[in-house]
Amino acid sequence: MLRRESEEANPSGHARDGTLGGHTSWAPAWAPAGGFTRARGGKFTGVDEVWDLVIVGGGPAGSAAALRAKQLRPQARVLLLDRADFPRDKACGDGIAAHGRDELALLGVPDLIADYRPTRRLSVISPGGAHVCATVARPHHVVPRVVFDARLVDAARARGVEVRRHRVRTLAVHPGHVVLDGTVTARAVVAADGANSAVRRLIGVAPAPDRHTAIAVRGYADLPADDDVQLIAMQKEGWPAYAWSFPIGDGTANVGFGMLLPRLRATGLPGREVLHGRLAALLPHLPARDLRAHHLPLSPGRPVPGAGRVMLAGDAAGLVNPLTGEGIYYALLSGRLAGAAAVQAAGDPLPAYRRALGKALGRHLRTTDVLARAAQAPGFIDAAIGTAARRKEVFDLLVDVGLGAGTVPLGLGCAVAGRWLLNGLRGRGRGG
Repeated sequence: MLRRESEEANPSGHARDGTLGGHTSWAPAWAPAGGFTRARGGKFTGVDEVWDLVIVGGGPAGSAAALRAKQLRPQARVLLLDRADFPRDKACGDGIAAHGRDELALLGVPDLIADYRPTRRLSVISPGGAHVCATVARPHHVVPRVVFDARLVDAARARGVEVRRHRVRTLAVHPGHVVLDGTVTARAVVAADGANSAVRRLIGVAPAPDRHTAIAVRGYADLPADDDVQLIAMQKEGWPAYAWSFPIGDGTANVGFGMLLPRLRATGLPGREVLHGRLAALLPHLPARDLRAHHLPLSPGRPVPGAGRVMLAGDAAGLVNPLTGEGIYYALLSGRLAGAAAVQAAGDPLPAYRRALGKALGRHLRTTDVLARAAQAPGFIDAAIGTAARRKEVFDLLVDVGLGAGTVPLGLGCAVAGRWLLNGLRGRGRGG
């Protein structure tokens, strides 16, 4: 069986104080030190507390919501809850694309990861062996979540957000407000508590079905410190499936392997055996340590943004790119939009959030949904990567679709489809 995530795990070997290989915590020197403010006995005490916004989950989506709310309305009372102390590890690919850095700038923390080396090259191997390696239009970064999330929480705290360790167990909806665990009253709630969101369950929104769920393992491996090429190696067996290696810049890389949950179950083998084995087969030169599994709720194209006065953001909303599994950009973006709606449309924030999310990601999410369906055939991806190897503008567009909010022009779609058809005809000719 796959090991559950442990709040105490630190598989990367990176320092727990938010440092990594000499990188220091981003928080200002005057920011409060240490972890969360703890409620007595794990429960809130005293009379009811009233907040303009309560955020459940201190990952990128939750911290982005908190930062944006205080940025737009500094006097707003904002409470950020998470079940864990920070720093804490989170199984993830750790990749932060340029689109994510754009979000950090919009949130007023443009230098949050400036001390990490940018990665400028991306190598992709398709299921059928097509290969492209090129320089990306804008560099990416790889920052372990044990560092990235802690810095975001520190930034929110420094901006005046109240941060507490607490696990939400109950939620009651009333006219004009929501009550959490019987004591905390919120005019608006942002649920950013991940793929297994408790708040999503409490408001009656169904989780992602198995066909829209991926499972992956992530670990860390040693590699030369000057290796700055992000690698994605796709696998035809059990497709869609791929392994990755994302260099951090300190002589280690985030490595992992992921596939759709139904494909994993179809093997009839233990998950650990399949996921660990295929990672080792695809990246034999990068033996991984401390592998941890996690689920990815892939976007269905039209995610449910919430219910009542509760807005879902990030993984809790199923905002994970179905082509690549990327979720940090979506988390920062959706969190920012939810935080803005909470303070700018306090009377009824969900419609404002729904409109903003649709404007920012609607066409893109529909594009990725269509492409994910087409990509069920590995030959489609072979054609796309083959086209990208010959045309730099196609490579750049695929990166934008896979890691940002890009869409595919009709002409390019036709070109890829034509190559796919041609490859298929050639294959039949060789077979005959």
